[in-house]
Amino acid sequence: MGQEIQENFSASLHETLSACGDDSDFKGHKTITEIFGKLYVVGATSEGAESPLDVKLFDKATGKWLAPTILGKKPNSSTFHSGVLVTNDRILFLKADSSSNEFSYFLEVDSKFVRERKDLLGGEVVAWSKGSIGDGPKPIVISGPSGVGKGTLINKLMKDFPSTFGFSVSHTTRAPREKEVNGIHYHFTEREVMETEIKEGKFLESALVHGNLYGTSVEAVEAVTDTGKRCILDIDVQGARSVRASTIEAIFIFVRPPSFEELEKRLRDRGTETEEQIQKRLRNARKEIEEGKEGLFDHVLVNDDLESCYANLKKLLGLDSMETSNKAASVDFRTPSSFTISRDAENNIVIDSQDTETKDGIPKKIVLDVSSVRGGAPGRTRGLTVLIEY
Repeated sequence: MGQEIQENFSASLHETLSACGDDSDFKGHKTITEIFGKLYVVGATSEGAESPLDVKLFDKATGKWLAPTILGKKPNSSTFHSGVLVTNDRILFLKADSSSNEFSYFLEVDSKFVRERKDLLGGEVVAWSKGSIGDGPKPIVISGPSGVGKGTLINKLMKDFPSTFGFSVSHTTRAPREKEVNGIHYHFTEREVMETEIKEGKFLESALVHGNLYGTSVEAVEAVTDTGKRCILDIDVQGARSVRASTIEAIFIFVRPPSFEELEKRLRDRGTETEEQIQKRLRNARKEIEEGKEGLFDHVLVNDDLESCYANLKKLLGLDSMETSNKAASVDFRTPSSFTISRDAENNIVIDSQDTETKDGIPKKIVLDVSSVRGGAPGRTRGLTVLIEY
């Protein structure tokens, strides 16, 4: 089982670390959490307010320090942080003097994602996941064979509900074309970098097209969700399968033609492809239509008539005729510069301020309910519930 070792620069912390050997890499404040005989020591290894929190691991069974592979974006250090054992596979870190968007991070040590990365990368692995208050809007995965009209349906959604939906920006290893802007049209990256990030689990889906890698990163989807918009993913069935297997919860929609003959007619009527290209698209379409029957998708729409199909799409997404917004009311506060951690009768995490002076925007008490959190590395951990007392 796991346990929290109280630290706060106490003599017991130094004694614990000294018994384990040299820990001189850490500068200033650090915490220790023990899980199944392993000590996870977290602190900054360099000076400065923006120094990232690092992780060292001591295996009590072997008496050795280990340097785990650390996945995910490391949180910046603060003057003080506290580690709270949430489950035996993750630790919640709470940072002092931090905004409501930056005060909570989860360190996963034995989650499904971490175990998969251990098998792939070898050695010890831990992964950071930023905590997020409330539930962000679920992304929408829309798949279907080429020529079925899914692009037209997505464009209508984006036009009619511009503040409700957004697109993620894909990554590619190809060179930018004229007038393409990095971060707007694509995230342009190096082949070696992208291959490493795919191996580290940072991509929901990726494919090799004409010698170049293309892919959708978890962070690109989460960035859209962070703005309060529902991210639309226009991807093939294999990509949808990858998203379904990830920590991101989405709504999966498959758009199919009324018949295979009608799909062929639409492809030929476009007049943009050679006969060879049409035959290739038809072969792929037949395979996708078959895979679309397997229960991977939550909803299947038949695009017989565009307006009727669009009306059905809006209905299943819960959209009214008027503009809709998914943006939830923000919870803005700043954590105290000093605090204690405890648990209440409902096992909620209670942060009690120890600041001697009362400051605007800094609560006396923050109560966190982590019982309904979802997601996790390599994306956000969403579903934190916060109660604030000033």
